[in-house]
Amino acid sequence: MVTMVGNESDFGKLIKDLIYLEHDAIAAYESTIERLDDKTLSAKVAEFHQDHLQHLSTLNEIAAEAGVDAPEKGDMKQMLTTGKIALADIFGDKSILKAMKTNEEDTVTAYERASQHADARPETKAFFMKAHQDEVRHRAWFETTAEQF
Repeated sequence: MVTMVGNESDFGKLIKDLIYLEHDAIAAYESTIERLDDKTLSAKVAEFHQDHLQHLSTLNEIAAEAGVDAPEKGDMKQMLTTGKIALADIFGDKSILKAMKTNEEDTVTAYERASQHADARPETKAFFMKAHQDEVRHRAWFETTAEQF
């Protein structure tokens, strides 16, 4: 799935779309934690889940400061991100990890683009860059861990 998040010219729309993206990611992480057979893998995924919860919390603060109504749940894309995990479950942990890696592609791209937004304040850009680094780390872990199977 290729995301368009991060291309918004309107800062408020960008924040709203990032919040939707985080809700979708959190749902995918929860589905992954439930479905992984290897509990060591689940524990690591739970750490990444916490990063997404923190991103959501910070985005909600940014939304409040900007006067943006923050979405309280994911959008239709959530069915795609969680559905991908459900399908991958048929084939086991390796497939689940590969599916999560593809989900992370969207968050990596979105935060990379967001960090360049002209209307973002320096502290907001710093948050976007940190979130981007988190997402790059998550994606790399999913990719290398899946390759070890």
